[in-house]
Order: sequence, then structure tokens, then C-alpha cells
Amino acid sequence: MIPGDDRRTSPYTGWTRAHWEELADRQLLAVRPFATRRHGLVEPVGPASRNGRRSDGLEGFARTFLLAGFRLAQGGDDDPAGLAEWYAEGLAAGSDPAAEDAWPLLDACGQAKVECASVAIALHESRPWIWDRLDDRVRQRIVEWMTAMHGTEVPDNNWVWFRAVTSAFLRSVGAPFHEPDIEHAVARTEHWYAGHGWYSDGGHRESDGPQSDGPQSGRGLRNFDHYSGWAMQYYPLWYCRVSGTDADPALLPRYSERLRRYLDDAPFLVGAEGRPLLQGRSLTYRYATLCPLWVGAVFDATPLKPGLTRRLASGTLRHFAERGAFDPRGLQPLGWHREFTALRQPYSGPGSPYWSSKGFAGLVLPRDHPVWTEAELPLPIEEGDFRRRLAAPGWLVNGTAADGVVRVVNHGSDHAGSGPPAAEADDPAYARLCYSTHAFPDSGDEALNDPLDSHVALLDWTGRPSHRRPLTRLQLDEQVASSRHRAHWPLGPVPAPYADGPAAPAFRDGPWITTASVLHGPLEVRLVRVDGATDQPLRLRVGGYCLADDAPLSVQTSADPGPDPAAWLRRPDGLASTVVGLRGFDRAGVAGARDANALGRHSATPWLATSGAVVPGELYAALVCLSGTAAGPDTAEGLLVDVTSAEDGALLATVGWGDGRRDSVRLSPPQ
Repeated sequence: MIPGDDRRTSPYTGWTRAHWEELADRQLLAVRPFATRRHGLVEPVGPASRNGRRSDGLEGFARTFLLAGFRLAQGGDDDPAGLAEWYAEGLAAGSDPAAEDAWPLLDACGQAKVECASVAIALHESRPWIWDRLDDRVRQRIVEWMTAMHGTEVPDNNWVWFRAVTSAFLRSVGAPFHEPDIEHAVARTEHWYAGHGWYSDGGHRESDGPQSDGPQSGRGLRNFDHYSGWAMQYYPLWYCRVSGTDADPALLPRYSERLRRYLDDAPFLVGAEGRPLLQGRSLTYRYATLCPLWVGAVFDATPLKPGLTRRLASGTLRHFAERGAFDPRGLQPLGWHREFTALRQPYSGPGSPYWSSKGFAGLVLPRDHPVWTEAELPLPIEEGDFRRRLAAPGWLVNGTAADGVVRVVNHGSDHAGSGPPAAEADDPAYARLCYSTHAFPDSGDEALNDPLDSHVALLDWTGRPSHRRPLTRLQLDEQVASSRHRAHWPLGPVPAPYADGPAAPAFRDGPWITTASVLHGPLEVRLVRVDGATDQPLRLRVGGYCLADDAPLSVQTSADPGPDPAAWLRRPDGLASTVVGLRGFDRAGVAGARDANALGRHSATPWLATSGAVVPGELYAALVCLSGTAAGPDTAEGLLVDVTSAEDGALLATVGWGDGRRDSVRLSPPQ
């Protein structure tokens, strides 16, 4: 039973540490019926990952053990649920190669390397109550299982830290460890540092050394999402925690300062009610987004006041707890709020959501730590409207207090491959122009092959839309951002991201598309220029935000075709998605879907298009709006877009807003 609200110290959420402990205990008890007889594997109900059921069982054990480790760190002397004993038996069984619930071997199962790091951290945090009390034979078996990680191949991303953290734990217990794995993780992390506190989760750039604080462009670092916080900010610092004085003394201050700068931005990516930004892969980890907040408090590496840290953390955790993130059995299903298996990646098994355990890292702090005792403070979105420029990922962030919505305009991150420039199919979780705390693209084959929401596309003679990535960032100012990409069409079906099987299809190239976003409150004026010869007439299409709800959406469009096209839709709670043609568009419509979106059973996206062929070198303009206070054609009242041509072929566009403000942007042809 979760305790009642405490509005004295938690005036916004009502939640205190007691709520966190109770919810942690409930999760850990809920998975027990799904464990093997001796607890070596935990297998919640759900679709198997591509790694197989035994790997999935280790995942369920390791990720819930991580939560138990955090829970025991300050409460091991008071363990009424017997967590230490239960997981100690699981460790004995899983590490025994002859046991029926033996763990897969690290040199044979790639996913096991991920889980090994969670086992290592959990053992470190619960050391007095589990590791120190294990039988010597069990300890030796665990060491033997872990040492198989030494020097094994891992993907060139956050996975390098699974080897390093494992070696740190082995070193801490006097076992053989692998120094080259540690050195490699440190070196690659420097390569992926993008400035301003942000890491790319792997990726490529031409220059050596840390990225400067200026805007990047070209094929540089571009793998930005929640992994920057729940992996790249977490493992390097926790490696220092496990290593103690054995770590290079230069690492802790380096990683701490970067996290401090990252946490300057993090609160601005959270909407009303603690809603985190929906963008990137592995979103089924849900409130793992809280991990860097707690790491900042643990290492005194945060600019946030303790009351704001807890407000962010408790708000997000309560948001999920009250919206179906725990099913009637107390399990976390694959999905976002409720179960929605289409959101998962092929590597995700039934135990995968329990990487959300990272979001409980704050339990390692003492109960009298200020982060647990000081009064909650309001979120940035609760204090007023804001706009923020995030230079590393290439995002412009704006939030509006009236509706609690945070929006990200994306002109820098697309998770494109690390090889030489080449056409790739869009990943809806990365390559869209806009993301939000209140909206998310549809999932499934149609979203992969027919990108629509928050997208700019050329439509070929069959009506198939072009794809966007890789993109090149051109501009990132306080009000304006722009990027360019070459339109291209897959010559076959697009495979799901991270799926095994046939490689991505070949592509047919098309013209260049330059897109600029000019922001004002909840409004975005999206400017588009197309350059390059075509061997066929191509139409231009612009998509707005995709909205979803369990109840049907209200949908409206203006006369189609017509000189002032508009399309808008509204959820029952008043949140609306609108597109209005300002220049060059004469068609509008809404595309709907069922059971395709993580946020609701009914989803729809408004769009604008040209009925005739796009004219190269011309300016096209549309208003895009996601708002709980404005909808329909009236959102464009007073808006004017003027354009002049420069001698070098550039278009000089000026956006005049209804309140008298004017913003200018230059859209140049590709060189």
C-alpha cells in the first residue's frame, strides 16, 4: 500500500522517500512468481527478445537485482522482504553452469554483457548484505562468469562501459580484471563528448578530441537521446564509485562537471505532471530518465536544488505509476504508459522495462539527505514559458506553462550511421523534425515506410514520401534552426530499426530539401526550399504533430483544395495539433490510425501538401502548432511571410508575427 500524500515537504507531488521505498518493494515482490525455482532467472510474461528466453531471464534477474541493490544500500539492516536472501540464492543458481537456471555465458550471448554490469553494480551497493555473506564457492563462480567479459567485442557505444564497470567490480574484490577494457571505455567516451555536458551514444566525427561548444554540422556526433543521461552520464561516474581510489583521479571531476552542465538542460525536457520527452529508442525503460538526476545528487555534481531534483523525480515516477506502467499484477509491461509492444526494439524482452531501476538510484542516498528532506520546488514548465537552445544535439526547446507542453525542434540529431554519407531510412524515434512530452510518432511498418508526422517530404508519382536522414545542421540560434538533407526513397520495404534480417534497401536520390524552423511561443513557422533537377513532377508535403488518445479525436480541415489550407485535430483534454498553409500549399488533410501509438488507441496527424509539382528554388511556408490553448486557422492570425532573393541565389525570408516581432532567416542553395 503506497502511503498517503505528504503535502508539507512535497507540495507538488505528495511523494516522499517512503513512497519510493514502498513502490520499489512492490515491484520486487511482484516479479517473484515469475522466477525460476532458485531465482536464477526472472521471466515476466511477454514476447521473447531476439536473444532467447534464457537471456531474457537473466535480464529480468539482473535488472530487478539492480533495484534491490539500490534498495538495500541504505536499508540492508532492515530487510523484511528478504531481498538479500532471495537474490543471494539467485546468484548461487545463476552462476552455477550445472543449474537448470544457469545464466548464459558472456562470450556466447551479447545481451548478457549488458546485464553483467547491472549485477556488478547491485553487488557493489549491497556488498555487506550479499557479497560479503556469499559462500566462497559462489563468489568464485560469479568471478569466473564475469571474467569471461574481458576483451570481448561490444558495440561502439555505451556498451563499452559494461566491460569497464565489470572490471571495476572485479578489481574491488581482488579478482582478475582487464585494464584495457577500462582504458578503452574512457577513450571512447572522450571521443563521444559533444560539449555542453552532452554525450552522443556512439557515433562518428571527423575531428579528434572533445567537441567544441559551437554548433556542429556534417556527419559528426548525432546519436542523442535519453541514453546520454541514463547511460553515458551514469556509468562513468558509477565506475568511479565502484573503483574508489583505484580510479584515475582525473575522471571523477571531469565526469562530474559534464553531468553538472547536462543537468542544467535536463529539467527543461520535462513537461507538466513530470512527463518526460518522448524521443529515442528503448522508451520502455520509462523513468530511467531520472537516473542522471540522482547521479548528480549522489556525486554532488548537480546545479539543481535538492527540492527540484525530488520534484522532477517524484513527478515523473508518479506520472507513470498512475497511468498503467504497472499492470494489475504489479509488473511493468513493454510499453510507455500501458502495454504497447510495438514500441519495443527486437532486443527487448519481458524483463527489459526493469532498466527503469536506474531511476531508483537515489535510494543509495541517506534518508536525511537534503534531496529527501527539503521541500519540493516547481518545475521550469510550472514557473513560466521558456525557450532553450541545446547546442550539442541541435535542438531548440520551448515550453508553455499554460498547457504544460514542452516541444523540441530537431535540426541536429538523427541517429544516422557512422560511415560515409549515405541515404538511410528514417527512424521515427530520431529523425523527425519535432518531438514533445505530449506527442509521439506512430509505430509500425507504416510509420517506417511512410513518414508523415513532424516531417517534410517530397511525394513521388506513386505518392510515396522521401526520407530525411542523414541531415546536416545549418543554423541553431535562439529563435531559428535549420538543416538540409537530400530527399531519397527506399527501393524496397524498410526494416524495423535494430532488427535482424535483410539489410536496408537501396535508395533512389532526389533533390535537396532545406528546412528552417522559426519559433514564437507554441508556434513554429516551417520554411522549406527544394533545390535540384527532377526527372518527374514531385509534390511537397509537411506533417504536423501526431496526437493520440484512447478516445476518438476531433478532426477538422478547411476547404480542400484551397488558397488557405488548414487541418487540425483535438484530444478530449483540449490538446490540439494544427497546420496552416502560409505560402505555396493548397491542400490539407488528416491521416488517422488505430492501435499504432504508445499514447492512445486513436492517433492522427494533420498535413499540408501542394497539388501541383514543387518549384525548385521557391519558398514554401507552413505554421505548425501543438498547444492546449490554440487550434485551427486562428493560430495564424496576423502572421506574414515575406521573401526576397539575394544575388547568390539565397532566399531571405522574414516572418512577421501578430505581436509585431519579426524574425529573419536565410535559406541558401546547396553548394
